[in-house]
Amino acid sequence: MSWNPVDIDRIFSIKDSEEFSECALDIFRFQAENCPPYSEYLSCLDIVPENIFSPEDIPYLPIEFFKSRKIYSSEIEPEIIFTSSGTTGTVSSRHYVARLSVYRESFIRGFEYFYGDPADYVIFALLPSYLERKGSSLILMAKDLIKAGNNGGGFYLNNYEELINHIETAAGNDRKILLLGVSYALWDLAEKYKLNVPGLTVMETGGMKGRREEITREELHGILTGGLGVEKIHSEYGMTELLSQAYSDGDGIFRCPPWMKITVRDIYDPLDVNYRSGKGGINIIDLANIYSCSFIQTQDMGQLYSDGSFTVAGRIDNRDIRGCNLMVGE
Repeated sequence: MSWNPVDIDRIFSIKDSEEFSECALDIFRFQAENCPPYSEYLSCLDIVPENIFSPEDIPYLPIEFFKSRKIYSSEIEPEIIFTSSGTTGTVSSRHYVARLSVYRESFIRGFEYFYGDPADYVIFALLPSYLERKGSSLILMAKDLIKAGNNGGGFYLNNYEELINHIETAAGNDRKILLLGVSYALWDLAEKYKLNVPGLTVMETGGMKGRREEITREELHGILTGGLGVEKIHSEYGMTELLSQAYSDGDGIFRCPPWMKITVRDIYDPLDVNYRSGKGGINIIDLANIYSCSFIQTQDMGQLYSDGSFTVAGRIDNRDIRGCNLMVGE
């Protein structure tokens, strides 16, 4: 093709919807030609890529394909393969990443877009379920953000008392402090300790991982604000199959960086990419996924608002899904 997919600066320099649309269409045409499972999927849907002229008409690849097929759009060997966590007996997703530098640029720029320079923070990561396995993209992101902070911080498993002591010490040095934690571990921490740390931002991610009962985000945030001494709980929305993250600075309302976009679909008609009203299944355009697939149909339910922000309401009940499962089991 004439378009050069290595032009990463173009992705991370998007300023408006027009630039996003043009870049999305170029990436779609590249991936339609160079990602065999996506190409096959489009063929099953009788989609001719040359006849797609708007991002709103681009079909989204069901996220289940990352479990059964190699979703990859590059001729070079991948530098790393990220894998999802999974319960016993389930198949993990595999995300083949051609250039790790693209992922690093995406999460650093994404963090800067919402929070500023990570060097201004002392970052603590309470991510036990992720530390206990290999292949986590979240661990790599947290590790690099901690390193960029260069002000202490670090990873913690179950050593809560040590974590609290280090957070309080960092607070005494008048620094911004970020505690990034998997939801169930933050819940455990909030039950055991009461914090009152000026400048602390608490960010939850990852859910309960089967370690605690599932509760609503509002209930969880109520527990965390009471125990950890903050007014709002921030959240990170990402997944193995993405190279970008959306963030919430409170109330579970997420926003995307300029190279990422959310749409919602009718779960009874998953091929309807123009579903607009009410809650629906979350579709994601992540242009940083240039060497895999940038157009993903997730299994999450959510609501999209007019300003592009969105909420996540949990997983779609598979019993309710009606639609096309082409090639997923191959």
